[in-house]
Amino acid sequence: MLCCQNRADTSRRCTPVRRFPRWRGLSGFAALAIVAPLLSGCSLLGGLSGSRQVAPASMTVTSPEFRTAVPLPPQYTCAGPGFSPPLYWSGAFSEQPRSFALVVDDGLAPITPFVYWIVFDISPTTTAIAQNRLPTGARQAQNSAGTARYDPPCPKGSATHMYRFTVYALDTYLKLPDGVGLRPAWSAIAQHVIAVGRLTVKGQIVARGLRRVDAAG
Repeated sequence: MLCCQNRADTSRRCTPVRRFPRWRGLSGFAALAIVAPLLSGCSLLGGLSGSRQVAPASMTVTSPEFRTAVPLPPQYTCAGPGFSPPLYWSGAFSEQPRSFALVVDDGLAPITPFVYWIVFDISPTTTAIAQNRLPTGARQAQNSAGTARYDPPCPKGSATHMYRFTVYALDTYLKLPDGVGLRPAWSAIAQHVIAVGRLTVKGQIVARGLRRVDAAG
């Protein structure tokens, strides 16, 4: 991907967008603030400057099938059926969320971030996503593969991967159409964050050419 240094530059001198290792230590909120402008074609659109909260509250994200820093189980990768994993979240909010959103990405992908799944307009009364299911009324945005579903990770070679399951509490329903593009979905999420939580797991090398299946059933 090329990023023009100056949008008014008629010579269109561009430089490659590079992955920044320092993102690894940032909170989900801070990482989203940096990444969103890159996803929107190097413009400032999609950043968190429009958010009403400078420091969002913290949330806890867990899964009954895996925990922090362990390899992602094969049933949630292309080594198995490629199910979307079950997740739970909780938190104490000073402002009642109007909806939740989920972003699953790889923080150490060669092209960062590589987004596997975006779910939004999750009901504010919902605190979990079941395996291979979407909560009633929730919608999906396109991922980095261009499909509006869970794209099961398929790590290969010796590269390290870090899968991040980040839940955002938002102050509004996004009301975007099902299948909306990755960039507008991520930008909309960024503008309405009031709390954030993350579960991070490791990548596990799998064989090539294994079957993938749709996540929502």
